[in-house]
Amino acid sequence: MEESCPMAPLADMKCVPCRGGVPPLKGAELDKLAARLPLWKVVDEHHLVRTFRFPDFARALEFVNTVGRIAEEQQHHPNIFLAWGRATIEIYTHKIDGLTESDFILAAKIDQAAPDKA
Repeated sequence: MEESCPMAPLADMKCVPCRGGVPPLKGAELDKLAARLPLWKVVDEHHLVRTFRFPDFARALEFVNTVGRIAEEQQHHPNIFLAWGRATIEIYTHKIDGLTESDFILAAKIDQAAPDKA
C-alpha cells in the first residue's frame, strides 16, 4: 500500500502510480478507506462507483471534463460513463485489477470537485 498519513484528508493526498506487484486492498484495510467515502460504493472488493446527477447534459459534460483534468493531473484514470443528466465514475487500479489507496484518493478529489447538488 502507498505511504500515507492516516489523518490527512484523502483529497489532499496525491495518487501514486502503481507499478504492479502489490496485492489489491481487501477486508478491514479496504473497509477502513471505504468508510472515509460513504457516497461511493465498493463493488466486489474490486472497484469504486458513484453516479452524479445533474439537471441537464451540459452540466454533466462539464463535470466529466473536470474529472478528466483531475485524472490527468493525478495520472490515474477512471472509467467515465456520461448520459443525459448523469455521470457515473468507476475507479480501480487497472495494473493490479483491484483497489489501492490511490483509487480512494482520486474518488475524494472527484467528490471535492462535484457541484453541491450532484
